[in-house]
Amino acid sequence: MQQITQLTDFLPTTKKELELRGWEEADIILFSGDAYVDHPSFGSAVIGRMLEAEGLRVALIPQPNWQDDLRDFRKLGRPRLFFAVSAGNMDSMVNHYTANKRLRSDDAYSPDGRAHMRPDYATITYCNILKKLYPDVPIVIGGIEASLRRVTHYDYWSDKLMPSILVDSKADFLVYGMGEKPLRELIRQLWEGKKIGEITDIPQTSYIANEIPEVENLQTIELVSHEECLKDKKKYASNFRYVEEESNRMQGARLVQKVGRKHIIINPMYPPWSPEEVDATYRLPFTRLPHPKYKGKTIPAYEMIKFSVNLHRGCFGGCAFCTISAHQGKFIVSRSKQSILDEVRQITKQPDFKGNLSDLGGPSANMYAMQGRDLSICVKCKRPSCIHPAVCPNLNINHSALTDIYRSVDKIPGVRHSYIGSGIRYDMLTAQSRDAETSRSQQEYLRELITKHVSGRLKVAPEHTSERVLKLMRKQSFQDFRKFKELYDRINSEAGLNQQLIPYFISSHPACHKEDMADLAAQTKDLNFHLEQVQDFTPTPMTLATEIYYSGYNPYTLEPVFTAKTKEEKLEQRKFFFWYKKEYRQQIMRDLQKMNRPDLIRKLFG
Repeated sequence: MQQITQLTDFLPTTKKELELRGWEEADIILFSGDAYVDHPSFGSAVIGRMLEAEGLRVALIPQPNWQDDLRDFRKLGRPRLFFAVSAGNMDSMVNHYTANKRLRSDDAYSPDGRAHMRPDYATITYCNILKKLYPDVPIVIGGIEASLRRVTHYDYWSDKLMPSILVDSKADFLVYGMGEKPLRELIRQLWEGKKIGEITDIPQTSYIANEIPEVENLQTIELVSHEECLKDKKKYASNFRYVEEESNRMQGARLVQKVGRKHIIINPMYPPWSPEEVDATYRLPFTRLPHPKYKGKTIPAYEMIKFSVNLHRGCFGGCAFCTISAHQGKFIVSRSKQSILDEVRQITKQPDFKGNLSDLGGPSANMYAMQGRDLSICVKCKRPSCIHPAVCPNLNINHSALTDIYRSVDKIPGVRHSYIGSGIRYDMLTAQSRDAETSRSQQEYLRELITKHVSGRLKVAPEHTSERVLKLMRKQSFQDFRKFKELYDRINSEAGLNQQLIPYFISSHPACHKEDMADLAAQTKDLNFHLEQVQDFTPTPMTLATEIYYSGYNPYTLEPVFTAKTKEEKLEQRKFFFWYKKEYRQQIMRDLQKMNRPDLIRKLFG
C-alpha cells in the first residue's frame, strides 16, 4: 500500500488536522455515514474535493458517533458557511436491512465491514443533532438518501408514507442527483452575499417555502399534497408519473408539493453535462486511499473498487425497480477518453497494483458515449427508458467508442488485464440495427468483451422470465436473454473458453405470482442454471415498483396491480429459485399440483 506521510494530503477530519493546515475554522463541515476514502467512487470525497477546489476550507467528519455525548458533532465547532450532510453512498436503511427487514451483520462502507457505524435514517439523525447544537447554522443535505426522498415517499422499513426529507431533517437546502454543479452555483451565490434562505433558482435543488416563488419561463407542476397522499393511495400513485417524467427530461418542469401550510419546491435537473464538466471531477487531487486513521483496517467497498474505473454516469434503462436514473439521470454523461486513460495510468503507479483492472464500467457497463442522434427529439421526450419496450430508433447504440476504450486501456504499460465487473445491457447487443456500422460494432464489441474482458464470469440481469412481469419491470423479453446466451456460448466455444454467464433474477416484484416463479424455475432449468444471484424485491424510495408495492396501482394507468407483500407470500415465491434443493422439493410439488401444472412437475423433477 502506498504510504501517505502527511495528514494534509487528506481533507482534515480532526481539530489537529485543521491546525496542521493553519486553519482556525472550516468554511464547510461535511458529515458522512461512510468511512472516509479519498477516492472518486466515494461521494463525500468527491464533494469535499470539489468544494476545496472552489477555494473553500473543507473538513470531513466520517461516521460520527450519535450515541455518546456528541463530541464528534462538536469537535470542529461551527463552520463559516454551512454544514453539509450525507448518509453516504447508500440509503442507510438499504445499508442496514435485508428485503425481509432483517438487520445486516456487516457494512461494506465501514472499517473492517463493521455494522452499525451509522444510524437508521442517517441524514435525519445527523441533521437533528446539528440543529439542536447549532440552531442558527444552515444545513445542506445531499447524497442518494436525500436525493431519493425529496418528495412524499413510501418508506418500506417503517411501512408508512414520509414527507420530503427536508421536513423531518429540518435541513435548509437539499441538493439532489450528482451534486458538483448545483453546489458550485450555491457557493457562487453565497460569495455574492446571498443567504441560503434567499437562494431559489439553482437546478437540482429543493427547499421549503411559505409561498411558491414566481419564475419566468419555467413550467411548474403542482403535485398532490402530502396530506392528500396520506388519505388516498391512488392520488399518491398519480404523483410518481410527474416526478419520474420530469426527472428524465432534458428541460424538466419545477415540481411543487404542499406539506401543511408550506411548499416543497423542487427545481428541475441540469441539462446533461459535457465530458469536460465530468472530467473536472476526476482531475481533483484524490489520494485514492482510505484516511490514515484506518491504518491496519480494511474497508470492503474500497477493496472492491480500488482498481476500477468509472467511465460514465447515468442510465437510460429505466428499470421499474432501479433508482439510478432518479439520482444520476437518464442521459449518459461520459468522460473523455483522455480522462479515462489518465486515471488508468494513475492506478498503474500504485505499489500494490498487480496489473488487473477489476472494472471498466458504469451504472450499465456498455452505455458509454451513447445518446440520441437528433437531440432535438430527446428534448421533447418524456420516456423513462430509451430501450423499452424497444430500442429507440433515435438512440445511437454504436459500441465502437467503448471497444476503442478497452483496447486503448490494454495498451497502457503495466496493465495485464482489464475486466468488466459492471452488468451489461445485452438488449443493446441483440437489438437489430438497420445501420451496418452499428451492427458491426455490436458484433465486434461482444467478441472483444467475451474473449478479453470476462474474468471467468459475466453478470447480466434478465430479472424474470414472465412477459407480463418483464413488461412492468421495463425489461426486454426473456427470448432476448436466450438469444444472448447462444451468442455468448458460441463465442466462448470458438475461442476455446469456458466462462460462466451469471444471470440475476428478482422474486416478489409487482405483478409476479407464484405461477410466474414456477415457470421461471422451469425455464432456467432448461438453460442448465442453478441460480445463485437472486433477491426478493426491496421497495426503495422513488421507483415505479415501490409506488405500485405501496399503493397497489400503476401510476401510469392507475390500474390495480398485484404484489406479494407478506413474509409467507415472499417465501413461497423465493423457494422456486432453489427447486434443485431437496428441502424445497415436496413444497414445490404440492404447489404445482394445486396450480394444476403437472407439466412443470415433469420439467423440474422428471
